Amino acid sequence: MTSHIREQAKLITAQLLSGAGIASGYAVGGLLAEEISGQTSMAGFAQMSVILGAGLIAYPLAVLAGRSGRRKALTLGFGIGTLGAVVVLVGVALQFLPLFMLGMMMCGSSTASGLQARYAAVDLADPAAAGRAMSLVVWATTIGSVLGPSFTAPGAHLGETLGMNGLAGPYLISMVAFALATLAASTLTKSVGAGAPIGTSTGTAAAAPLPPMKLGEALRFALARPVPLFAMVTIIAGQMMMTNVMVMTPVHMDHQEFTLGAIGIVVSIHIAGMYALSPVFGWMADRWSPGVVIAGGAGIFTLTIILGVIDAMAPESSMVLLSTALSLLGIGWSMFLIGGSSLLTASVPAHAKVPLQGASDSAMNLGGALMAAMAGSVLGAGGFLWINLMATFVLVIAVGFSIRAIPLMSWPGRPAPAEAADRSSAAPSQPDEVTSDQPGEDALDQPGEGTSDHARRGAGSDQSSPASGRGAEE
Repeated sequence: MTSHIREQAKLITAQLLSGAGIASGYAVGGLLAEEISGQTSMAGFAQMSVILGAGLIAYPLAVLAGRSGRRKALTLGFGIGTLGAVVVLVGVALQFLPLFMLGMMMCGSSTASGLQARYAAVDLADPAAAGRAMSLVVWATTIGSVLGPSFTAPGAHLGETLGMNGLAGPYLISMVAFALATLAASTLTKSVGAGAPIGTSTGTAAAAPLPPMKLGEALRFALARPVPLFAMVTIIAGQMMMTNVMVMTPVHMDHQEFTLGAIGIVVSIHIAGMYALSPVFGWMADRWSPGVVIAGGAGIFTLTIILGVIDAMAPESSMVLLSTALSLLGIGWSMFLIGGSSLLTASVPAHAKVPLQGASDSAMNLGGALMAAMAGSVLGAGGFLWINLMATFVLVIAVGFSIRAIPLMSWPGRPAPAEAADRSSAAPSQPDEVTSDQPGEDALDQPGEGTSDHARRGAGSDQSSPASGRGAEE
């Protein structure tokens, strides 16, 4: 077994365990908050806390990965999640809502680490298979995430057996799963993600790679270019729509008097949709371009919202309809995540990848936290119909950002403008010219090596823009 395969297996193992830990408590977190506080609106704040925690820790973990490698960043992230599960259990035992919410925020660190693991896979990948490598690690979450909710009822029984609140029992399983993920991440080799530009294989020879951009500089770079900006908006919008609908579905089902077992089944189906087909979407991104994957995701999200509206307007909620809608919700999220992440990786230079990867992951989780915070009140005011209308609003915004990016992206049978793909410019912080002829190094406005041919062209004219950002206006 090659070292590359061993490291990939470790990432998959950590991702599988983390997925199980996250999913185990997912269905009961909102119910616990509602029980402790006595207010339905607090159910959304429970899931918001998880997502907010992921958003707050994502960028610091990315910075740590850039400085010290993925091993330290992932080990720390999963370790914080383990401690968070303990804090949740203590908060429930004391019936102290602030402590419970703090623990939920700390659990979000495992979510952030799981997201960062997809970029660790790209660090190890062959350039032509970056999308597939990313999606394989995302797919590994399927097993743990599908099994996790099935532990909800047994976990509740275990909690009651130990004299705890039954709803807190699943977090015992989360605690163990996060601890094992921490152990798996700690066995990664020190070189993963360190000493090489993010987006290139760690075995690729590099000549003095440029240091990572500062956050502000990287954001200015992306904001001035339609394609990387659209990539980030896609990732963020997918998370916001998924979070908005998903966090309120267990509460909606509980109000409709579905059993805890039925809620767990729907959550399992949703999470299977999120991860099971990710290798297919990674292959599609490598073969046909990330834009094709994103466009498909937009169509799936549209169908999901339609089904959600139908269920909301029906006299009684349907288990079949909710299961179908939530499965499609997960698929749409997966297509936006894989397509957007592949497009982002392809459309920025190596030394901009770390800050923009961290920034996009932080923003997607903070956006999700905002939706989760609003969702409880929205559900109380307008029911499940208003929840789906909120998702529609976010989708329309994402489509708006695509208008400028689509002409600059490659599509099957229509590559990006050749003159744009061939031009490059110097880094704004580097006085010496940097060109793509230097081995292992990227020109500022050319995508990094860890991308497929379709993805590499996906940046289109964004790669031709001067570092100052004026090219985006031309």
